[in-house]
Amino acid sequence: MTVTPLALTRPASVTDAFLRRLAARVPGSSGATWKLTEVYTGAVLVELPQSTPADIEQAFTTARAAQEKWAATPLKRRLEVFKRAHALFVDRARIVTDLIQAESGKNRRMAIEETCDPAMVMSHYLTRAAKLLAPAKRGGPVPFLTTSTEIRQPKGVVGIIAPWNFPFATGISDAIPALMAGNAVVLKPDNKTALSPLYGVEMLEEAGLPKGLFQVVCGEGPDVGPTLIDQANYVMFTGSTATGRVIGERAGRNLIGCCLELGGKNPMIVLEDANLAEAVQGAVFGAFGNTGQICMHIERIYLPESRYDEFKNAYVAKAKALDVRAAYDFGPDMGSLVSVDHMNRVKAHVDDAVAKGATVLCGGKPRPDLGPAFFEPTILEGVTKDMLCGVTETFGPVVALHKYRTVDEAVAFANDTEYGLNASVWGGDVGAARAVAARVESGNVNINDILATAYASKGTPSGGVKNSGVGARHGDQGLLKYTDVKNVAVLKKQVMGPRGGQTYEKYVEGMLSGLKLMRRLRIR
Repeated sequence: MTVTPLALTRPASVTDAFLRRLAARVPGSSGATWKLTEVYTGAVLVELPQSTPADIEQAFTTARAAQEKWAATPLKRRLEVFKRAHALFVDRARIVTDLIQAESGKNRRMAIEETCDPAMVMSHYLTRAAKLLAPAKRGGPVPFLTTSTEIRQPKGVVGIIAPWNFPFATGISDAIPALMAGNAVVLKPDNKTALSPLYGVEMLEEAGLPKGLFQVVCGEGPDVGPTLIDQANYVMFTGSTATGRVIGERAGRNLIGCCLELGGKNPMIVLEDANLAEAVQGAVFGAFGNTGQICMHIERIYLPESRYDEFKNAYVAKAKALDVRAAYDFGPDMGSLVSVDHMNRVKAHVDDAVAKGATVLCGGKPRPDLGPAFFEPTILEGVTKDMLCGVTETFGPVVALHKYRTVDEAVAFANDTEYGLNASVWGGDVGAARAVAARVESGNVNINDILATAYASKGTPSGGVKNSGVGARHGDQGLLKYTDVKNVAVLKKQVMGPRGGQTYEKYVEGMLSGLKLMRRLRIR
């Protein structure tokens, strides 16, 4: 692993005035602030206001007033805002990348990829929103004499709680379809990574989004979350399963819907006929991309006994050769973890595994010489279910290798978890790999890829099963979930019930005969 002394100059775009302008968008009437730091160095970037319950209630009041006008705006005009925004987001991707790196510590390659996500989401829904939101005429119970029309209406104000690992992608991308559907949004980003979504809101307003429609509030989850959920008409959350349960329970008490993308303990199955060089390279990204801080990243790799040593040797060599350091350029393969606290959590998982008998094949230690929250890319062997990292999401650059004897055994191992967010299957025979993928209990399964193919397919819903979540983002339901359905039905002639002295028995005979006829003629 390359070791480079820490000597950083903050990007020219990340000026103190720019950061103060972004932070000033956050309401904070109590005067309390959070010191938002540059992860690479620990230096304070800006003091972020912390929102009180009263601030959050006012944010919703402002958003509701703006939402009434926005919902009344023709859809064509609403979509024009996002056409302009798409160009802005692409043109300023490098500035956003600077912010993402400063606040999260991820390497530049991952940061620039994150900036592309909102533009991809905008582009997809710009082609789908008009069709999805248009009134849809359906048949009524009596052919020709009844009709039913499905009308989509915005829910009102959507509360979004975004995580720190992809603050721009989740904070902005999850808001885009909600806004297109005519809603307002109140976003709570993580304190550690609020800068990039705040800039995203600024760019949307520059593109023509009405001021007040997209609010941002900040604070610790227990302080901010309850008020946000109680004020919202719908909640979108990305984060841990434990927190997701709390949010789902509170949303249920309020009788509002929610979408929860939660934790994972994602497996990778390498079949015997897989291209090993490609699988090894995929596993490097799968475990160490974004320093292992991807909801869909790989923490368990299952290998056929016949190819285990071959894969292990190549994989360890690749991991040891990774360029890990702090830099605002495209050089490093891996950056920092998001905070010292999180680094200590990752270290605790590795220490627990070693204490219980696991072997460290490479890595396994913090790297304070590189920065406050750096941790080495780590590959473990001999991980069991009595270890923290054997069953619990580590969410760091740590992966465990396992052998299997039969494909049935590999599938059983992969499914032996309470989670089901993402999985990866590698094989030369794509048909055989598909058959394995069909047996894996996961909301997303990538064949000969780790996660990007599934997640970047914006036309297909992406969500988790088991304890990995409820609902999905992307696809048609990624927009429709932010709407309520109104059923407007028309009866053109009074034919419901006996007519002209007809007995009810005769009416029933006619009704039942009609049902049979309609089924035979495939009318209803």
